Amino acid sequence: MNHQAVEVARSAIEEMGEGPAGAHVGVNVVGGGVAVHRFKADLPGYRGWEWNVVLACAPGSSHVTVSEVALVTGESALQAPEWVPYEDRLRPGDLGPRDLLPAAADDPRLVGDDIDSRHLSQRGIQETSERWEEGETGPNSDFAQQALRNCATCAFMVPLTGDLGQEWGACVNEWAFDASVVHREHGCGAHSATPEVAGQGVPVAEPYDDHQI
Repeated sequence: MNHQAVEVARSAIEEMGEGPAGAHVGVNVVGGGVAVHRFKADLPGYRGWEWNVVLACAPGSSHVTVSEVALVTGESALQAPEWVPYEDRLRPGDLGPRDLLPAAADDPRLVGDDIDSRHLSQRGIQETSERWEEGETGPNSDFAQQALRNCATCAFMVPLTGDLGQEWGACVNEWAFDASVVHREHGCGAHSATPEVAGQGVPVAEPYDDHQI
C-alpha cells in the first residue's frame, strides 16, 4: 500500500473541516491510476459510516491528485428501511375520517369506465364474501357453531342488496350483533323466535340456619 497516497487522502478529509478521519480500512482500485481509499468516520451520529477519497494518478506519473471526498454508509451502518409505497403501507383501520384513499384505476375489485358509476366486480364480491366468512360473524366461527338458531330465520337480519344479499345481511338487534354484517348461517340466542322464559326462575326457599351445627 502506498503510504504517501494514504496521507494525501487523510489530509483531504481533514481539510474539509467536517470531522477527523479515523483508521484507514482499505483501498479499492477501480481503474487505471484510480483508487478509492476508505477511512472510518469518527463522527457523532454516523456509526458505521466511512470516508471515501478518490485518488487519481496520471499514467507514468507519481503525482497523486484528489478527485472526490464523500461520506458514505459502511456495511455496519444503520440505514433507513427499503422504501414501501404509500398504498402498500396502509392497513385496515389506518385511515382517519378526513384521510383520502382513491381506488386505483385498475383495481380488480371494481368495474365501470366512469368513476361515478363504478360498482363491485364479481372478484370484488367474491373476495369480500371470503373475507367475511373468516370473521367472527361468518358461518364457521365458534359462535355460529354453538348457536341454537341461525340468522337466516331471524327478523332482526336485514339482507344486503345485490349478490352479497344472498348470504349476508345486517343485524339490527341491539342485544346481539347490532350494525354488524352477519352470514345466514350465523346465529345467536337473541333470535326473534326465541320464546319467552316461563316460570319464576329460581324457586323461593327458606334459608337453612346452620348456626347451631
